[in-house]
Amino acid sequence: MRILAIAAIAALTAVGACSSPTVAIAEDVSLPGEPLRKIVVETQEDYADAIKLVQPGDMIVLANGTWRDFDLVLEAEGTAEHPIYLVSEEPGGVILSGQSSLRMGGRHLVVSGLVFRDGYTPRNEVISFRRDSETLAFNSRVTRTVIENYNNPDRAQRDTWVVMYGQNNEFDHNHLSGKLNSGPTMTVRLNTEDSQNNNHRIHHNYFGPRPVFGSNGGETLRIGTSHYSLTTSGTLVENNYFDRCSGEVEIISNKSGENIYRGNTFNQSRGTLTLRHGNDTLVENNLFDGNNAPYTGGVRVINARQTVRNNMFRNLNGERFSGALVVMNGVPNSPINRYHQVDGAVIEQNSFDRVGTIELGEGSDTERSAVPINSAFRNNLVMGSGAETPFNLYDDMSGIAFEGNVTNLAPPEALASGFTVLNADEQAPSGVGAAGAFGVERSETGVSWYPKPSSDSPFGTGKTIEIEPGENKIAQAMATAEAGDEIVLAPGAYNEAKSINLQIPLTVRAAEVGTVDLSFERRNLFLLSSTGGLKLSGLNVTGGAAPDAVGNSFIASTARGGTGNHVVELSDMVFTDFVVNRGFSILTAAKGTFFDRVEVRNSSFKNISGVAFKFDAETDDYGIYNVEYLIVRDSEFENVRGSIASIYRGGRDESTFGPHAFISDSTFVSVGAGSEPLAVLHGVQNMSLEGNTLEQTEAAQLVITTGKPKVVLSNNTNAASDAIDALVTKDLRQ
Repeated sequence: MRILAIAAIAALTAVGACSSPTVAIAEDVSLPGEPLRKIVVETQEDYADAIKLVQPGDMIVLANGTWRDFDLVLEAEGTAEHPIYLVSEEPGGVILSGQSSLRMGGRHLVVSGLVFRDGYTPRNEVISFRRDSETLAFNSRVTRTVIENYNNPDRAQRDTWVVMYGQNNEFDHNHLSGKLNSGPTMTVRLNTEDSQNNNHRIHHNYFGPRPVFGSNGGETLRIGTSHYSLTTSGTLVENNYFDRCSGEVEIISNKSGENIYRGNTFNQSRGTLTLRHGNDTLVENNLFDGNNAPYTGGVRVINARQTVRNNMFRNLNGERFSGALVVMNGVPNSPINRYHQVDGAVIEQNSFDRVGTIELGEGSDTERSAVPINSAFRNNLVMGSGAETPFNLYDDMSGIAFEGNVTNLAPPEALASGFTVLNADEQAPSGVGAAGAFGVERSETGVSWYPKPSSDSPFGTGKTIEIEPGENKIAQAMATAEAGDEIVLAPGAYNEAKSINLQIPLTVRAAEVGTVDLSFERRNLFLLSSTGGLKLSGLNVTGGAAPDAVGNSFIASTARGGTGNHVVELSDMVFTDFVVNRGFSILTAAKGTFFDRVEVRNSSFKNISGVAFKFDAETDDYGIYNVEYLIVRDSEFENVRGSIASIYRGGRDESTFGPHAFISDSTFVSVGAGSEPLAVLHGVQNMSLEGNTLEQTEAAQLVITTGKPKVVLSNNTNAASDAIDALVTKDLRQ
């Protein structure tokens, strides 16, 4: 059979035509020309034979099915009139799984209809516009292709899903969603002369959710690097949809010159389009819509001759590096990898509608002392969302000429001459603010045949499973459950003899609050890996049956088997007698794992021998941490020998948003055994202690490592109802 296939291909080469099975190309794929012939291959061996004989105008068709561990290489020479195509038999019908990747080298190549999922690349890249360092792609295109959740199980292992090399290449109508491990989702490289002045076009792509990474290295798109930042890239990025791309403070990291960002939509994406390095960038006609989500921002301006015009910024809540507009201070005579002075920036005819902050001179300190110069801020409409102006000034802004702007809130005195302040019933005059169409609709990007992720909670989306009391009943139910299912426990006693490795989000709740007693016999009851998440409600949990081993924890995360972003919710829970050893915790995060959110509501914790919530495994001081949000409210803690929480984020990196610790309306009696603080918050960036009562409990400790942490303290009291300052601060920034 294989010999016949080879013979058939050889015959095709001789006659130059064939009558092959019909191939269903997506209706919205605009091909440069009709293929002269179609070669259908069903195995990797057949593909290897076909690629040796391919000619301009040929279309190699991968048969529908799962192609596992496929090192797919398309190296060929097509022409502008007759490109060489590599397509799936049906759009989305070819799944590249396991350790698969695609490398392209040559000219006039077109790839369409593939799906990468259920695995991760064995290389540094999933799709590469080069075969190797000597064989780049030119005048080539990848379209209608999907990469989803194709993550290395080791969160710290760095790779990039798509890397563009060469010149005159196109990446369009693709779907990239769910990157969890280190490294940008997509990059453009300029590391050789043949990849500079590249004239690439990146358009109509759907960049789906990129969850908070909790460290540097979570950009969605990066063009260039600091090393080549003074080199021209000339890349056009237009009409793409960035949906909840929140990996780090830089959604897009521009690190090269003369790029254009036009007509893109940024939806609920934390961070900014950051003009980090490189000059002569144009940002126009984009829509930045935060939908009032936290840390949503717009554009951060650095370097020379940057133009930001006719963009719509609305409902953005970001501040500092994530403001609606951020104009940075630079470093005098800056090295290439630091902050070059803003020089010649033009920010004009933009609309800022209900935005939180516009930050001018951001980053000002003894190093970043070079204020913006030769710049203009004109004909912009600025509508703040609060009672005071959104403008924050951190240094002298006389190097920016403010002219013809309109606002609803009086700006700082230093800017006042450049603004007209509207009365409550006045409309902005014509010629001020943005006009025309902004951004692109979500439905116009990506592919029509692959679903875009919803914004629903991971919990409560599946079926209900009801179980009765007994041995290992929860483990048995979880073994057959699917993501989003809810397991409901009838009143009675439950005991679990084994640890449960949970790789999907599930809910476990008592049918009636307080009627379920749960015990467990292993060091951990729940081990979270992959995308495991847990919502527990209404259970009484005892640690009395656990083994006498230091480091027990009711819930723990593990990096074995892959780690995603976990969510844990505890409500109406009672935890007692976690004292069988000297370090028993409720929840512990392992190194290399990350929790998006741990939320505790209306719960009770009594007799705990360790730190209740332990997020301090990342001690390398690289800016990495274990939890984004820890929220505790309306709860009681009594006789906890350790702190209620330990969070650690070391280093000086400025690329992240958290950690956050919010503790409110709770009671703490005999926490810390008289020597440990209420909570150890090392490197936390945003925290609040409000409405709490402390008895025989030391104040919380905040260790400042970087940035300017936001701290709120109010209405905390001791047992005698006297107001207290429930915080001890140590500053390591000096």
